[in-house]
Amino acid sequence: MNRTIVLSVGLLSGAFPLLAFAQTSNAQTAAAHTNESAAQETLVVVGSRTPTHISQISGAVHIVENEELQQQISTGGDLKTALGKLVPGLDFGPQGRTNAGQNMRGRSVQVLIDGVSLNNSRGLSRQFDAIDPFNIERVEVLSGTSSLYGGGATGGLINIITKQGESGAPHFETQASVTGGFNHSHDLDRRLSQSASGGNDTVQGRIGVSLVENGRQYDARGDEIFPDIAQSDLQDNRSLDILGNVRVELSDEQTLTLSGQLYESGKQGDRGVYYPNLAAAAPNLDDADIRDGFTADRDPRTDRKMFSVNYHHANLLNQDFYLQAFHREEESSFHPFPYAAQGGGYYFAASQQNTTLSGLKGLFSADLTDSLNLTYGADLDRESFDATQMRFDRAASDASGGLVQRADRITPRYPGFEIDTLALFAQSEWWATDQLQLSGGIRHQRMDVDIDDFNNVPGGSSDYDVTLYNVSALYDFDNGHQSWLGYSEGFELPDPSKYYGRAGQTVADNPLDGIKTQQVELGWRYRGGDWMTQAAVYYAWSDTAMELDSDLNVTQVDDDRRDYGLEASVTRFIGDHWEVGGTLHTLVSERKEDGRWQDRGITVAPYPSQDSLTAHIAWADNDRTLRLQGSHARDYKDSDDGRIDGFTTFDLIGSQDTALGTLSLGISNLTDEQYSTPWGQRAVGFYSPTYGPAYLYDYQGRGRTFTLGWSLDY
Repeated sequence: MNRTIVLSVGLLSGAFPLLAFAQTSNAQTAAAHTNESAAQETLVVVGSRTPTHISQISGAVHIVENEELQQQISTGGDLKTALGKLVPGLDFGPQGRTNAGQNMRGRSVQVLIDGVSLNNSRGLSRQFDAIDPFNIERVEVLSGTSSLYGGGATGGLINIITKQGESGAPHFETQASVTGGFNHSHDLDRRLSQSASGGNDTVQGRIGVSLVENGRQYDARGDEIFPDIAQSDLQDNRSLDILGNVRVELSDEQTLTLSGQLYESGKQGDRGVYYPNLAAAAPNLDDADIRDGFTADRDPRTDRKMFSVNYHHANLLNQDFYLQAFHREEESSFHPFPYAAQGGGYYFAASQQNTTLSGLKGLFSADLTDSLNLTYGADLDRESFDATQMRFDRAASDASGGLVQRADRITPRYPGFEIDTLALFAQSEWWATDQLQLSGGIRHQRMDVDIDDFNNVPGGSSDYDVTLYNVSALYDFDNGHQSWLGYSEGFELPDPSKYYGRAGQTVADNPLDGIKTQQVELGWRYRGGDWMTQAAVYYAWSDTAMELDSDLNVTQVDDDRRDYGLEASVTRFIGDHWEVGGTLHTLVSERKEDGRWQDRGITVAPYPSQDSLTAHIAWADNDRTLRLQGSHARDYKDSDDGRIDGFTTFDLIGSQDTALGTLSLGISNLTDEQYSTPWGQRAVGFYSPTYGPAYLYDYQGRGRTFTLGWSLDY
């Protein structure tokens, strides 16, 4: 099976494909080709914001190529689930719509699509409910704190590179699949995707459309999984992803790329939670089950529009110049949620939260000497946020057991805000010798935050200035081995809407400070022969943190938090057909209490992660592949006896090339393991018993499912 690897790199933080590095192998088997390509130099942008070989990056970098990603998707999982099984340091995916608590190295992760950030200051945790994997070319991951990017990259950075058009005759790609566990007729997910691309030496373009319709999900006992009423899930969900781009070669040294995306993902079915005791003499939320007949005037959904214009000049003032302009609009709605009413009983309400982000990024890269490079530039953006709460008619809710949610009134949910950010940065790499590279950089970021009045509490303005540094050394042993030592700082602004959404919490009397995370890392990697390996030990710490109060609003505390651990990955190629490998992430997450370090509570931010381990064995020849993989999450217990139980699951994935395309069969959770997802167990700690019994929030893992897929390139 011949394969072509197209390595696209982009502007700034991966903004658009400017360079293409392609190598085609004539190896007789897939395994032999993979063995060969393992030693190839790969260009990525996550390490230094300009196209850089992995061998020149002093940090842990992981690349998920399209074929690896599609292989995981062929088991019926989504993007965050696939990445959780492939990237060491990233927690396993929570399986619902949210990625709340899916941290990297115990800290928050920044997610970008072609360099445009999907993170919000509101902290909505829907960065992966953003794009269908069909439109992804590859994913670049930088583990650990990064000072080169904006807020949120305190635990790592994930940059999603989208597929682009190529010159030549029109090229088409079709994918289709069905997923189910044979529990019921509505235990069925369907996926259909189509793309068209082509162009000439001057203009190339691509458009891709993917439609996914999910049915209901069942756990290993055969029980229908309760909806995630807190953060919403992807059951009975329909998503549509339309992504297009056009690249124009303006001259030998100039390129212009226009990109646009429309993404819609929302609930479609009529299955919902029925509460039999809402109208009882003593109302409660006990004994609920799932029934037909659910309807709501505000359903869970994520709608996003995103546009970007990217320009590259390869020789402006004898430097590489990159410029990106972008605009993103996002609407996030939530599931009707039960609140205790004054005088007894319950009422239901659902929020809608809207974010708009626009900005410019400019960067120059200059080779000052043969061994010294300087990259410098500026980021400018404006983020706007507002939110409303739809309260549903209580009489209709009580009479229907919560199945009929009719709008009663709409009120503000959180104070709106606007944040203007200006950041200046510079980064330099110097090869002191042929084997030793020294790097250092600085980023200064200023944010002007305007908070709206809310519930008779006056708003106001505040300013934040933060300066971040990084310094590192990389040594190349000239035999495939490399080692690095680095220090870096990251920053995030705590959620201003939930911080100032409390009664009496004025801006003037309660200034909100940013959170700076500092990290040191020692790493090693080896690429060559039959091996691909990488390992890093790290220590990250901060002296202030966010916490949630009983009303789920944010408070800020001067509290020391630290995370330290080991992440590693290894792949070994055996002969022409076999491959074995795995990943490991083990860490300790602590907070200082009364002068002593204690294991952090499961609901204490940054939310602690479980130790994780994956392993796989794979076989391939020209026409077929087979892969068995296992994923294990270890039990976590905090100092207050809170715990997140671990689990072990296995997946089996196979494919067969035919004259009419490629057929695939994926079996997820092969042994039908019964378990509660990490998010489900954490959600119990957040919401129960204050907002109802634990079973309402304990989101269960899906039982064994089968996915039959078909794809064709033509």
